Amino acid sequence: MKKNIEEVIEHVQKSTKVSEENKPLILEKLKEWKEEDDAIAEVSVRFENWWMEMEPIFAELGWI
Repeated sequence: MKKNIEEVIEHVQKSTKVSEENKPLILEKLKEWKEEDDAIAEVSVRFENWWMEMEPIFAELGWI
């Protein structure tokens, strides 16, 4: 998982879609997660919560 988080860090650093003011905040949190053993669980829960909110929208659009 640490390798995956490192890849995300690199992606955020290169991204033009993430604002320059948000990048340091995002990178700081990612670096914290990289050092935590519970990072996988936290990311998983956040993604699951996001998906539960977005799934009906994607379904309505016919994307799933």
